[in-house]
Amino acid sequence: MRLLPTLILVLGGYSAGPRDAVAQQPEGAKPPREVLAGDAVVRAPFGPSEIVITATARLAGAIHSLTWNGREFIDSTDHGRQLQSASSFDNAPTAGPETFNPTEAGSRLDGAGPRSTSRLLELSTLNNVLRTRTQMAFWLAPGERSSSQLARNVSALSGHILRKEVRIGAFGLPNVLDYAVTFEVPRDEPHTMAQFEALTGYMPAEFSVFHRFVRDTGVLEPLSDGPGEQADPVVFSTADGRYAMGILAVGPPPDQAQGPGYGRFRFTSERVVKWNCVFRIRDGVSPGNYRFHICVPLGTLDDVTGALRSLSARP
Repeated sequence: MRLLPTLILVLGGYSAGPRDAVAQQPEGAKPPREVLAGDAVVRAPFGPSEIVITATARLAGAIHSLTWNGREFIDSTDHGRQLQSASSFDNAPTAGPETFNPTEAGSRLDGAGPRSTSRLLELSTLNNVLRTRTQMAFWLAPGERSSSQLARNVSALSGHILRKEVRIGAFGLPNVLDYAVTFEVPRDEPHTMAQFEALTGYMPAEFSVFHRFVRDTGVLEPLSDGPGEQADPVVFSTADGRYAMGILAVGPPPDQAQGPGYGRFRFTSERVVKWNCVFRIRDGVSPGNYRFHICVPLGTLDDVTGALRSLSARP
């Protein structure tokens, strides 16, 4: 993922900016995308429409499109702006996250092209459930630089495996994506620190209003542009409140994992906004599986707020 080094020093975390080679987006809302041959699609009804998720082989199984009630929620452009997951390891001021950064959808050099350096190993759909298994590419190729820092990886394809299961509908709420993602850290890679971007969503600029959800009161409060992380779940909405999306981690994180931190970022010139949900391990990273469970409510702003209240009330 593309990261801003000025924020690495302050936050020690993902700032995950827009990709380098992206086209300027036209004014107005993006329409739902055409479904192409080979795309994997799952759908389920909610309110006046269906929620429709599209994953593509071009993006090694990452989610390219999420639509509801005639509106596209994802700003999928190159191989970085999707609904997807990524990780980075052993980050430091002199070794930024992008310099060792397995990324689900592919690499920076993949650009807006038709193929991904990541490898899609398995993909299946059943009714309202999408499952994938992906061998993640490093965001930088060997010899590439991110803000003058040289890539630490020595191959284009990592040994890190990402598995996900995405179900439309969670805990009796039809407008919530039940998103379970597992990062497999290879046995032949010793690391002292891990940073898991369990999930990030790049959204069109029309989702211009940022909110934080205060669990103690069950209400939304205004949230500044930041950029950066904070402890409260975030919600992005259109100005009229007709469309919104939120993010909430549920269940306990893996042992030693700290978080979640919820990030928000606005990239005005590129006409894209981004949220993420990040966890960290700081005291030694054992090889093996690290699973995170996330809920993504969408719909109107009232729909999202109501879903977050219900999810937060669960024991």
